[in-house]
Amino acid sequence: MEGPGVSRTTTRQAAATATTPRGRGPVVAALMLGMALAALDGTVVSTAVPQIVGDLGGLSVFSWLFSGYLLAVTVTLPVYGKLCDTFGRKPVLIAGTILFLIGSLLCAMAWSMGSLIAFRIVQGLGGGALQGTIQTIAADLYPLKERPKIQAKLSSVWATASVAGPAAGGLLAGYADWRWIFLINLPVGLVALWLVGRYLVEPERKSAEAADSAARADGQVDPQAAGGDARAAVPGDAAAPHRARWYRKAHAVRKVAAVRKVSVVRKVPVDWAGAVTIFATGSLLLTALVQGGVAWPWLSAPSLGLFAGALALAGVTVLVERRAADPIIPGWIWRRRTISAVNLALGALGLLMVAPTVFLPTYAQSVLGLGPIAAGFVLSAMTLSWPVTAALSNRVYNRIGFRQTAVIGITLALLVLLAFPFLPFPGEPWQPALLMLLLGGALGLFQLPLIVGVQSTVPYEERGTTTASVLFCRQVGQSVGAALFGAIANGVLASRLGTGTDVDSLAYALGHADDTLRRAVDAAVDYVYLGAAGAAALALLVLLTLAPRRFPVLTEHQDRGQSA
Repeated sequence: MEGPGVSRTTTRQAAATATTPRGRGPVVAALMLGMALAALDGTVVSTAVPQIVGDLGGLSVFSWLFSGYLLAVTVTLPVYGKLCDTFGRKPVLIAGTILFLIGSLLCAMAWSMGSLIAFRIVQGLGGGALQGTIQTIAADLYPLKERPKIQAKLSSVWATASVAGPAAGGLLAGYADWRWIFLINLPVGLVALWLVGRYLVEPERKSAEAADSAARADGQVDPQAAGGDARAAVPGDAAAPHRARWYRKAHAVRKVAAVRKVSVVRKVPVDWAGAVTIFATGSLLLTALVQGGVAWPWLSAPSLGLFAGALALAGVTVLVERRAADPIIPGWIWRRRTISAVNLALGALGLLMVAPTVFLPTYAQSVLGLGPIAAGFVLSAMTLSWPVTAALSNRVYNRIGFRQTAVIGITLALLVLLAFPFLPFPGEPWQPALLMLLLGGALGLFQLPLIVGVQSTVPYEERGTTTASVLFCRQVGQSVGAALFGAIANGVLASRLGTGTDVDSLAYALGHADDTLRRAVDAAVDYVYLGAAGAAALALLVLLTLAPRRFPVLTEHQDRGQSA
């Protein structure tokens, strides 16, 4: 039973849920394997960089092994989300997995650093499909009350893979060959492909024209009397007349779909122009954020040129999307308060997550004097509590609602982040580990209710786009956080140690850091955590001012009642 914070609005369409007649277990296993692939490849390369550079060279550009993969994953998320809603989840997931495996095989065959970077981008193009589509299928498979279980499983896989990735990469590079880092993906991905192809059964997909004809034959609906949709009337929109006709027909077809339990395929051309402009805009923006302050100064010609180009392309993207009949990023993503609030809140989450994931290992090694493995265990404390509170969050939001649960979680996270600068110097390892344990528990209460809540407010044919927009904003937040907090940390280090000192240069001095360096790193990380606390405060403000108190949830029970 939903709590007072969950508005149970009757939907006009029955939920079209992916069915698995032979059981959901094999499909869940496939989703977990796919999630492990996507998570591992974001971190597994890090500890193998010395071996890769020693074999292929290219020390000056090796950072693109990570940046290229992240960029490709991020900019393709909105595109895959729309393709999921247009063609179905299964073909998109299969195609994305195949592309990811092709990229993995090519990476293992790389002959130079340039070719390896190019093939990592190919991997990322497939990784975008894995991340977005897996989250969407998880929401399709389980009703509202059971979604925390599958989301907790996926969170556990992501957390475990993120922590285990560097260790696995080091072991494979040290005792076998760095190419096995990519070859190991092949058997895992092939098993996931087989499970998806054999056991995932999506709802019957029928064209709008066929469903409309069936309705006319059965005398169930009158498209002319079905009415329009307020979203079709957008002043100055060149595609408005076309959309108005489409929405009138879609309104009638949704009634048929509710009765016949089918997923309606809308015969609208894919917005490839929008996909290209979104990809180009995201590529320029993320390149500017990732490389600014690293490959060139922030106020240099390359940085300013990239930001200017991204801004110009963003304007072009808006124009293209406004004219598209079925845009990749539809306007309702930002017009609906629930979705826009969750997008902004999880963008702030991506920003604040940079503090523990990027800067805590440096803090643990330089300030606490720990080795790489022990530093990883300090961070891993967060991954122990996050899935637990995520799995139990339904007991909270069923009583007080999605927004209030997320407010509690981000408030607790804000207090934990503010507590970090008060740790003693140099301190004991258990102290930051305890804070990370508390932070993980708080963020489990914050993220999962928002994801489950926003997925439950949209029908089947909009869930892929909605999920992708949430993940896209979180990824962009991480990129912005890396650039922003990197600049803050480098500024503090430069003020204490002199110009020319930055976070990257510390990697060569962690093993023998003197007291001056340790205190400088301690101060820099303290400021980063204060910045992360600011991001948490921003997320809290968004939830309190923009998010509706009651999420307009579409329940399966009401769907069946409406269609009866």
